[in-house]
Amino acid sequence: MIPAAMQGAVLGASLLLGGCAVGPDFKTPDLPPAAQGADYTPAPMPARTAQSDVPGGQSQALLPGRDIPAQWWDVFHSEPLDQLIRASLAQSPTLASAQAALRQAEATYDAKSGNLLWPQVTGQLGAQRERASEVSTQVPGGQLLTLYNASVNVSYNLDVFGGSRRQLEGAQAAIEAQRYQVEATYLTLTSNLVTTAIREASLRAQLQAALEVLQAQRDQLNVIEKQFDTGAIPKSIVLQQRTQVAQTTATLPPIEKALAQTRHQLAVFAGRLPSEAGLPEFDLASLSLPDSLPLSLPSELARQRPDVRASEAQLHQASAAVGVATANLYPQIQLSASYGNAALRARDLFTGPTTLWNIGAGLTQPIFNGGALRAQQRAAVAAYDSAAAQYRNTVLGAFQNVADALRALELDATALQTQATAESLARQSLDLSTAQFRAGAVSYVTLLTAQQAWLQTHTALVQAQAARYADTAALFQALGGGWWNRGALADAVIAPGQAAAPPLPLPEQAAAKN
Repeated sequence: MIPAAMQGAVLGASLLLGGCAVGPDFKTPDLPPAAQGADYTPAPMPARTAQSDVPGGQSQALLPGRDIPAQWWDVFHSEPLDQLIRASLAQSPTLASAQAALRQAEATYDAKSGNLLWPQVTGQLGAQRERASEVSTQVPGGQLLTLYNASVNVSYNLDVFGGSRRQLEGAQAAIEAQRYQVEATYLTLTSNLVTTAIREASLRAQLQAALEVLQAQRDQLNVIEKQFDTGAIPKSIVLQQRTQVAQTTATLPPIEKALAQTRHQLAVFAGRLPSEAGLPEFDLASLSLPDSLPLSLPSELARQRPDVRASEAQLHQASAAVGVATANLYPQIQLSASYGNAALRARDLFTGPTTLWNIGAGLTQPIFNGGALRAQQRAAVAAYDSAAAQYRNTVLGAFQNVADALRALELDATALQTQATAESLARQSLDLSTAQFRAGAVSYVTLLTAQQAWLQTHTALVQAQAARYADTAALFQALGGGWWNRGALADAVIAPGQAAAPPLPLPEQAAAKN
């Protein structure tokens, strides 16, 4: 049984833990005053974007203050895209790595907690045989002795100035940082899958547009060759049209190369080898452009963006490190105790007057170390200042991402409207020039100019259509992706066929309700 004196020492240690913790108490930095407004951009956004009478040309309305769904990609109403993302989340090595790093951070915290908060208790059982000298034993020629011992040893460092608590505070902040790194990885993965699928759809549309142009040029070449056979036109016109066909044909391999590489990238994002079968194909016709888009208030953005939350947790970790460095300047108090038995014969180890115990206390106060501890404290403060600057930079980047996405939504919608008009006019001009050339009313140069104009505007129209979908995905990514409406961050995978978790409030809102 542990003596009352030892029990009193441990109790006193626990009471002293209520002392103050030196160093700064962390507080979430305030956002810039402009973040309290209603706008992300210098000029307010229009209520709706421009509309075009082409696929992907719908007008979109922004809904300020509206929440973001966890599975934000559902706005495109693409079942193949949804199935791809679900399967990718279940087998992505990138996400698995981030989740493993989170488990590592949690285990590290548990290890530190066990070492710092609780007394360290060890048991010892040993036997030692030695020859004692004649001088020490007063036995002629000395004496052989065997010593048996069994004991329990307890040691404890009193956290009077909060150094241990600051270490645990930093370890907890490291868990939070990694938790939001998981969310950032999740958001990046889903965004990459969506934008890559949109890029594939765009390249397929560009390839189809180039094939349409090529077919039109080949049809025109057949007409020109017939005219040449009848002597209506010179050989030079035939050669020019053949050159045009060859030039358009030469544009196909680069598009096909980009399409193949995009497919390979999509497979890797999905956690597959490029050679694996079963990867769905995407085209613009399989995607729907949402008519309305949620827009979080600027004051909420920093609490929604996982990269901002991770940067805040890293700032908290740096703040706790300042506390640790400060506590190292103060005295360190250690308590120790042991209780056990020692005997010269094993059978007497737990009988007779063999009990022994001791209680000790020590205080260590740094006196001179060449200024090392003060330098470590200054280094911790500088690291905190660096983390604070990085946090501000992350916040600025987050607001820039949203502002860029909003302006892209507005201006790309206008660009598509203009491009649709240009493509329609170029098509009418080509049809008219083709008919006039066949009738001999215009020169071949006029026809060639009309063909080139339509090729350029037709390709640009396809690219402008794809930009509308990409802009929509970019806005959801910039706003944080709706992670707060999903289940536990460490279990972020949504298995195929599994419904998303019911909406949950932001962490701050949940805390306010409790």
